[in-house]
Amino acid sequence: MKSIFDQVSYSCSKTVTESYSTSFSLATKMLHTSIRGDIYNIYGFVRFADEIVDTFHDYDKKLLFDKFENDLKDAIEHKISLNPILNSFQHTYHTYNIPYHLVASFMKSMRMDLYKTVYKTDAEYKEYIYGSADVVGLMCLKVFVQGNEESYESLKISAMALGSAFQKVNFLRDLKDDFEGLNRTYFPNTNLKQLDEVSKKRIVDEIKADFQLGYEGIERLPHTAKFGVYTAYKYYSRLLTKLQRTPPLEIQNARIRVPNYEKFGLLAKSYVNYKLNLV
Repeated sequence: MKSIFDQVSYSCSKTVTESYSTSFSLATKMLHTSIRGDIYNIYGFVRFADEIVDTFHDYDKKLLFDKFENDLKDAIEHKISLNPILNSFQHTYHTYNIPYHLVASFMKSMRMDLYKTVYKTDAEYKEYIYGSADVVGLMCLKVFVQGNEESYESLKISAMALGSAFQKVNFLRDLKDDFEGLNRTYFPNTNLKQLDEVSKKRIVDEIKADFQLGYEGIERLPHTAKFGVYTAYKYYSRLLTKLQRTPPLEIQNARIRVPNYEKFGLLAKSYVNYKLNLV
């Protein structure tokens, strides 16, 4: 039966989320059950696209990405795919009327990672961030507001800012892997071979501004989404604080992490703040 296939597909998206990101998985578990599965579906889709361009070094990445993109278009058009991750995503895409231009912008940024390694200008940087992060925030927002177009429009800027903040924190955290492993430089006007405190502070201040704008939106989210998004916000804020306190040379040579015991501590504090209506 088709319903069994769909349930298997949704389970695959959940497994992808739990396997690739303990922090995002933890935050997603804090969402209401009515929307949790759809966020798994979105994450599974963006994770697989990102994996193709970031890790499949022994294969023809362009060939794989082209096939993935064609399969994505077929899944959206026909409302089914034998790729369970794309089958899950197309369900969420149609359920919440996610605009295709968001999906297209995401795929464009992922394709950039096949050939572009240096972002020299602010315009190039912003275009990449929009496609790789902002639109993911907007896709999730479509689920969070459950079809309320007025709420969606009022929260768009904050959702984009939060997506940007999360992505930029990842860039700073993964600086070593991106620069040494993939030869990528996302931050413009920054010498990653000799990252200094001035350059790091500029990046951190930029992320803090994104977080401030993003938090304004969290306060206005529906209750079904607020605690989960707030949990993710607290985790990434904590990670940014650790990066801010870490010397540039250490960031260049190691991947800074938030230990699991700290993640659960943040979860407990977030829950208390949420229950006391401090969010």
